[in-house]
Amino acid sequence: MRKTLSAAALAAATSLVGTAHAEVATYSIDPTHTFVTFEVTHFGTSTNRGRFDKKEGTVQLDKAAKTGKVELTLETGSIDTGTAAFDKHLQSDNFLNAAVFPTAKFVASTFSFNGDKVSEVAGQLTLLGKTLPVVLKASSFNCYTNPMLKREVCGGDFETTIQRSQWGMGWGVNFGIPDTVKLAVQVEAVKQ
Repeated sequence: MRKTLSAAALAAATSLVGTAHAEVATYSIDPTHTFVTFEVTHFGTSTNRGRFDKKEGTVQLDKAAKTGKVELTLETGSIDTGTAAFDKHLQSDNFLNAAVFPTAKFVASTFSFNGDKVSEVAGQLTLLGKTLPVVLKASSFNCYTNPMLKREVCGGDFETTIQRSQWGMGWGVNFGIPDTVKLAVQVEAVKQ
């Protein structure tokens, strides 16, 4: 009788553990609180900045298992620096080649946590048709209940630095335009 109860208790405990880690929540990127920006120095003087105005994506997060997935798509033709001529140059085949490659995409399935906070996300960035690994490090991360939406929202600020020439975007490197580009991703996503 004691062995039967122990076996039943073990089966129940195993079942509970299995369900505790099956709490994957899906979040939709909130485009009004999500911005992907770039920074690059201009001949060692000032810093040029811009952002992608059109973006969409989803995040899956299992806080108990400390796992997640993200997919973020940017429209390359939506780059906005505040200067129309500069935007057109960045959209040209010298840089983003938006006519041929209308989107850039970040897909990740490796999340690292510091306690209950996401500390970095490792994935693949596809730009100009080439896919390479990128790690976004979090400088902040939080989840809260949005008082207007009455739903959970999770997000944070993430950064990485890339060498644009690795994706075939080498225009200007030979005459002093830096290869190094800082990407900053400010993201909020609403639980569905």
